[in-house]
Amino acid sequence: MKGGMPPRPFMVPGPGGPMPPPQQQFGLVETRPPLAAVLRPRFNIPGLHPSAAAAAAASGAGKIASTYDLVEPMRFLYVNVVKARDLPVSATGAIDPFVEVKLGNFKGTTAVKAASHSPSWQQVFAFSAAHLQSHLLEVFVRAKDLVGDDLVGRVAFDLAEVPVRVPPDSPLAPQWYRLETKRGEKMPHGEIMLSVWLGTQADEAFPDAWHSDAHAAAGPAAVASTRAKVYFSPKLVYLRVAAMGVQDLIPHDTSRPMSACVKLQLAGQVRRTRPGAPPGAPNPIWNEEFMFVVSEPFDEPLVITVEDRVAPGREEMLGRIILPLQAAMPRHDHFGKPVEPRWYNLMRPSDDPEKKEVKFASKIQIRMSLDFGYHVLDESTYYSSDLQPSSKPARKPSIGMLELGVLGARNLIPMKPKDGCTTDAYCVAKYGPKWVRTRTVLDTLNPQWNEQYTWEVFDPCTVITVVVFDNGQIGSKNGGGPDQRIGKVRIRLSTLETDRVYTHFYPLLVLHPSGLKKTGELHLAVRFTCTAWVNMMALYGRPLLPKMHYTQPIPVMQLDYLRHQAMQIVAARLSRAEPPLRREVVEYMLDVDSHMFSLRRSKANFYRITSLFYGFLAMLKWYEGIRSWRNPITTMLVHMLFLILICYPELILPTFFLYMFMIGLWNYRYRPRHPSHMDTKLSHAELTHPDELDEEFDTFPTSRPADIVRMRYDRLRSVGGRVQTVVGDLATQGERAHALLSWRDPRATAIFIFLSLVVAIVLYVTPFQVLMVITMLYLLRHPRFRSRMPSVPFNFYRRLPAKSDMLL
Repeated sequence: MKGGMPPRPFMVPGPGGPMPPPQQQFGLVETRPPLAAVLRPRFNIPGLHPSAAAAAAASGAGKIASTYDLVEPMRFLYVNVVKARDLPVSATGAIDPFVEVKLGNFKGTTAVKAASHSPSWQQVFAFSAAHLQSHLLEVFVRAKDLVGDDLVGRVAFDLAEVPVRVPPDSPLAPQWYRLETKRGEKMPHGEIMLSVWLGTQADEAFPDAWHSDAHAAAGPAAVASTRAKVYFSPKLVYLRVAAMGVQDLIPHDTSRPMSACVKLQLAGQVRRTRPGAPPGAPNPIWNEEFMFVVSEPFDEPLVITVEDRVAPGREEMLGRIILPLQAAMPRHDHFGKPVEPRWYNLMRPSDDPEKKEVKFASKIQIRMSLDFGYHVLDESTYYSSDLQPSSKPARKPSIGMLELGVLGARNLIPMKPKDGCTTDAYCVAKYGPKWVRTRTVLDTLNPQWNEQYTWEVFDPCTVITVVVFDNGQIGSKNGGGPDQRIGKVRIRLSTLETDRVYTHFYPLLVLHPSGLKKTGELHLAVRFTCTAWVNMMALYGRPLLPKMHYTQPIPVMQLDYLRHQAMQIVAARLSRAEPPLRREVVEYMLDVDSHMFSLRRSKANFYRITSLFYGFLAMLKWYEGIRSWRNPITTMLVHMLFLILICYPELILPTFFLYMFMIGLWNYRYRPRHPSHMDTKLSHAELTHPDELDEEFDTFPTSRPADIVRMRYDRLRSVGGRVQTVVGDLATQGERAHALLSWRDPRATAIFIFLSLVVAIVLYVTPFQVLMVITMLYLLRHPRFRSRMPSVPFNFYRRLPAKSDMLL
């Protein structure tokens, strides 16, 4: 892939179907790949003898394991290098052996074992079927030397004699092989334990194996970053801390009034109270409550400091206490007994921390609880993948299983133009606390992963997120750089039909300051299987979040702060895994910057609101057509239906719900047949002004020049002025309705209450059905009996006073 690349035409056939036309480049493309659940592919491996292929088909190796029925089977040659023994010595003594596995132009090496005659490696090598360039597999044992690597011995295997293994068969037992010289002669000393077999990606050795796809990775750290791994988010819990008050507080300076406040610090989370009341008292009271995000194993202590604010930005410590989180009372629901506050001794700066007994100490009253009944939000509630509480006893049983097959991608853009216009792509998928990462496929713009993962589903109204990244740890030039985002896909489970396999190419879209860019297409297979229909249908009538979110709600501003802290904890924990799931990957998956202002998103949300009124406007147009007698037959039918409903009012509600049923039944023919995906028109991403995108990608606080900031501020003032006018008009209409009975306009109020009395008398003496008939005939009267001037009630309402004239 390195070097010059010829330009690729647009209509390039990819796996599973042809390329979409240009007008559909941002839409889904349905495919029909040869999944193992439908077809039974044969073992057609380049370099494999026909007799071995026939034996593979006869043994059932052509049918992949049932747990991998959403991906196309990929064939691999596995070599398990276990250990060696009785290796010969050199003239200088013990040797530093390592193993080199070679197949054609591809070779992989183990680690060097220093001064060992019986080394152990325990390493598996996996060569893709596309890389089987030879009929001979060679395994060399070499000795590391300062000058060169000396050959100790070798073992060769003919691929026609390699056995086939398909899970759930037990692992193939390794065997001892006598080392040979270059001429094929058996050596008197030296044996190596190996096992060689043909398998698929369903093999349990697949995730931790060295892959020929990653042969160009330099260094053990780079090789480790290319492997497929599964991660789990840490268990997060809300810590509720209330600072009640303090007693016998001793100030440093008695000549001035004391302004005491409490500082609460848990790792990087810091919260402060207001100055205690009454000011200057030795026993101030706060009664303020704060919430923190903590993670198991709860090893971070809570540091409580009482400070005296002597000047703006300057505080003096009056006392301090360090509390372990085990001192907090666990709460799994809101029905438990209330948490009682406790008194703790404050340690002054002059106290000896090793001294256990203190004759006199100030005391602070603290109430602490670990609220396991909440679900700690690290994602937005609009597309959250997990809604379960932190408490395991309060969790509901699963209702089904979600299976995701990451098949591959096509037409990815080169993310490393300096290294030969190449991309080292991998995928990350998140659902619930489980994160999965596929292996990295190097030096290709059309990678094929064919990896399958499963999750338990506890709520259908959740979203799975799949992201494609370019591995920045590959190669010496880009090693250690950040992983660059290629695109994101979200799929809501409630929009999927159960037990149906969805296979589509999803467009990968990324917004840049220069505009919207399509970075490729991701090929996914998704299946949602329900195992508890009754429980799933009952979930639609239950609250979305656990009960404690409604019995003891958390303020919205505080919830945003807690979500940010939860994202930081998850990113820090996953970045310490091996191989690490890097911080930029976690932050992009969790949408860490979704709360930032974006004029583009503001426009999109505004048009989302206006689109909700399209149905109401359509009804008004239909009513206008009826009352204007554009189609006299339809108008007469509406008259007859209205008269029937007035004469038989008990048919109104049944007719309404029957109408809803018929509309839903009619719309079933036009139901969506594909999963949802990123909509560029809904997001207003195609025709966005470049300056608006530049503002969206600006840092906080801004890093742009003053003239650009002034221009954007003026634009925001213009938009705010229009919003202000709309809000003022809405307030004016409400104030006019309030003015009907307020006697602010005595003549208008007198007219209204007199007409109210007349209407009350008329309604009392006139049957209701007669009034409805008269009203209907009046509203649907022929246009020749109407005037183009506004009606009397409308003119009366427009003349009512509002408070607009009272504004400065």
